[in-house]
Amino acid sequence: MEIPHSADASGPPTEPESSGFHARLNLLLPGFKSVRAFATASGVSQTGLQRLLNGGEPTLSTLVALARAAQVSIEWLATGDGPMRHDATPLAPVAAPVCYDTLGNPVDLDEFVFIPRFNLQASAGYGSSSEAEKPLFSMAFRRYWVNNYLHANPRDLSVISVKGDSMEGVLNERDVILLNHADTQPRHGLYVLRINNDLVVKRIQPLPGGRLQVSSANESYLPFELDLGQIGQDVAIVGRVLWFGRQI
Repeated sequence: MEIPHSADASGPPTEPESSGFHARLNLLLPGFKSVRAFATASGVSQTGLQRLLNGGEPTLSTLVALARAAQVSIEWLATGDGPMRHDATPLAPVAAPVCYDTLGNPVDLDEFVFIPRFNLQASAGYGSSSEAEKPLFSMAFRRYWVNNYLHANPRDLSVISVKGDSMEGVLNERDVILLNHADTQPRHGLYVLRINNDLVVKRIQPLPGGRLQVSSANESYLPFELDLGQIGQDVAIVGRVLWFGRQI
């Protein structure tokens, strides 16, 4: 006696359904020995791949690398639309560009933000011209640190250097400083100011009567006051200093 079948066992297997990118990505894992093997095949760091498996969103280049490594449709992996695999000859795996640290470990570039380093000097003295604002290169900072410790938007940040000795002991000449250009409300702290066409880095403190005290760490430089009504005219608050780096 034959047992009836509801479907032809020789037919193509039904493609699994998934509700999101990370779910579809998890469906591909059985095709590899481990997460590490999948990461190696795709050229994505193991940390980065694990983040995607846990719900992270991929960049376009990462999406392409993962789809090629698993030999699935890029459209299916990205959106869930269309067939999971093409009937044509499978795509040959193409190694995505991978960066490595000095020990040879792969580095996930998505874990970093690249902040422009401008060819500008904020004078810790009597002023440094700010006419030529040109980025020299970018400096890498961990995205997690920027988001969770600085609580800043990377798009609002830039790096410049310090010149002069008026802030000696706090900020020294040739230090590099990270500025938040979104933080321009005057409050107590270290700020870069644009006075006329000069940049200065100073400690500021709001005073009663709409005044702003601007002071240095070096007692050889006397403090002075600005009228807050000048802000936006001859004076501008460029941004708050969030971090500095120094060569020993």
